[in-house]
Amino acid sequence: MSNYATYIANALNLNQRQVEKTIELLEQGATVPFIARYRKEVTGSLNEVQIAAIRDLLLRLKELDKRREAILASIEEQGKLSPELRRQIESAETLTDLEDLYLPYRPKRRTRATIAIEKGLEPLADNIMRAAKDTSFTFNLSPFTSEDLQGARDIIAERVSEDAAVRNRVRNIFRRKAFLTAALARGVDKDDERVAKFENWIDWKEPIHRAPSHRILALFRGEDAGVLKVHVRPENDEDCIEACFPGKPGKSGMSGKSGASGQMALAVADSYKRLIEPSIETEFRNLLKERADREAIRVFAENLRQLLLAAPLGQKRTLAIDPGFRTGCKVVCLDAQGQLLHNETIYPFTSVREEHAAINKLEALVEAFQIEAIAIGNGTAGRETEEVVQRCRFNRNVIAVSVSEAGASVYSASDVARREFPDYDITVRGAVSIGRRLMDPLSELVKIDPKSIGVGQYQHDVDQKMLAESLGDTVVSCVNSVGVELNTASRELLSYVSGIGPALADKIVAHRNKNGAFADRQALHAVKGLGDKAFEQCAGFLRVRESENPLDRSAVHPERYALVQRMAQSVGADVESLMKDKELRSKIVLNDFVSDDCGLPTLQDIMKELEKPGLDPRAKFEVFEFDKNVTRIEDLHEGMVLPGIVTNITAFGAFVDIGVHQDGLVHVSQMANRRVNDPNEVVHLHQHLKVKVLDVDLRRRRISLSLKN
Repeated sequence: MSNYATYIANALNLNQRQVEKTIELLEQGATVPFIARYRKEVTGSLNEVQIAAIRDLLLRLKELDKRREAILASIEEQGKLSPELRRQIESAETLTDLEDLYLPYRPKRRTRATIAIEKGLEPLADNIMRAAKDTSFTFNLSPFTSEDLQGARDIIAERVSEDAAVRNRVRNIFRRKAFLTAALARGVDKDDERVAKFENWIDWKEPIHRAPSHRILALFRGEDAGVLKVHVRPENDEDCIEACFPGKPGKSGMSGKSGASGQMALAVADSYKRLIEPSIETEFRNLLKERADREAIRVFAENLRQLLLAAPLGQKRTLAIDPGFRTGCKVVCLDAQGQLLHNETIYPFTSVREEHAAINKLEALVEAFQIEAIAIGNGTAGRETEEVVQRCRFNRNVIAVSVSEAGASVYSASDVARREFPDYDITVRGAVSIGRRLMDPLSELVKIDPKSIGVGQYQHDVDQKMLAESLGDTVVSCVNSVGVELNTASRELLSYVSGIGPALADKIVAHRNKNGAFADRQALHAVKGLGDKAFEQCAGFLRVRESENPLDRSAVHPERYALVQRMAQSVGADVESLMKDKELRSKIVLNDFVSDDCGLPTLQDIMKELEKPGLDPRAKFEVFEFDKNVTRIEDLHEGMVLPGIVTNITAFGAFVDIGVHQDGLVHVSQMANRRVNDPNEVVHLHQHLKVKVLDVDLRRRRISLSLKN
């Protein structure tokens, strides 16, 4: 396993040289976004997904080799490491294979087998195994007591359970024939209130290879809640018990109910039921869980990407409202950069008089602060607050937009919010976050733990380390694909820029606060602790819009500035003119500028940037409105067609907000007049669409919707 590149290239179906060069860059500390964007010639234009896959598999292989070394050292210390065993361990390609080989040598607690060995019954076990396999070998069991025979069977059972070939045969049967089943847990009454949530899964059964990720996670959640008992095993034991007989599997060694073959059969059956089946079942439960986790995390990451890259309203003077019935609506006014100008509370739902006062106040604030947009949180009292805003008579054009509150409370109570607004309480901070989300979702949402944003599927049930790594990669990818304005970015946003991280982000902000705005990208070198390597990694993703060098406003990396200068000179122009004049750019012959370290892929990227420097890849903002006649779930009836906005996408469908404080589900079977395997084929987060109401379950507050026709 020493040649990682060969293994990874084969596993990912990539060219070995591409993999080797990518590994070199990763080992030198280059980030995934940097490699994908600025080292295309080196990697053969691998994308971020491929580079991340190489990185992750490389880490797993290194961890596997660490375990391999530990196992070899342990067996060698015991004096049991034969040349053949060493060869098998060194050639093992999976952790499962390694652990199977190590199982007979693993230090273990005192077992039934070790107790029997202490009693001197190992020779008896040896003779039973030999006699069962070799019919020419006769062995008389009559002198031995039933207790002796039981001890011998315990020794045989443990040996069988530690046989790597036996375990692999049983695994293959599980792989082909195992079912995922669920039943009501022992002692749980069907009338138990917890059962309602999992009633669809009682007496459930399906082949493991057909079980989708969301169902696997739902069943395991039911088991964790004490409602369900879940198993992963074949329907009957016969094939597995037969496969457990050491040597070539077959019924010949299992025949006979007396003598050595009978004792062997009893030992093998005991080995399977007591030792092998629980172990292999746990293994397959873990495999199913990992598979389900990876799929759920993939869905979560894709949702997060769409949410972070949602269309920004842009720099507009914004009034934001965090709605509330009893405690009132917190109102804040923000300038075009998102800075807090004013805050107060209105109480439109306590009386008619207060409602009129609230309307007058909103009209006055819009006029006083020249508000261009109103952001209304979509939580409790959100639709009612929208109605109040709609009754206002403004003297200017103002758009009103419902904004997701998911995670706003987490932000408002966080250290980040306390640093930004030390003199304001959490209600003001929450309202500010709602307003800023409308202006620039990416800049605001990076301040919140992605797990708190509420766009996942069973996010609390999946592997939290794997989830955090995947979501972290997603945030980094989104931030770097959009680019960051160096002189206005928050510490949190800067920390996701390639090569920076939290510590350097703090230093950049401190330097900016002390010395004023950065004049250009080169000024970053003055930040203490930001060396040449960090500059190389981050510079291309940072923008300095007020810089005298126009390239500082683009995604062109500083290492290519001289090249762009030569390109401009080749057509008798300066860089600024080249960026403004399409005709000048059309005269450039890219092949004239190809070099050993700069090929056509990079040159083409440079030309795109010169055409639209610092282009924001996000879509343009569109205003959305709910049906004004529908505000409660009780207003719904079958057959209604309503406007909705996609709030969450899962493996089994998409949740759509239709403005009744309860998202409806468009099941994957109701997404199109064709088979849909992945809901992302049909919808995307925050998409505006029309849905038909299929069913309303008021008791469980569930709404079934359809996109068909």
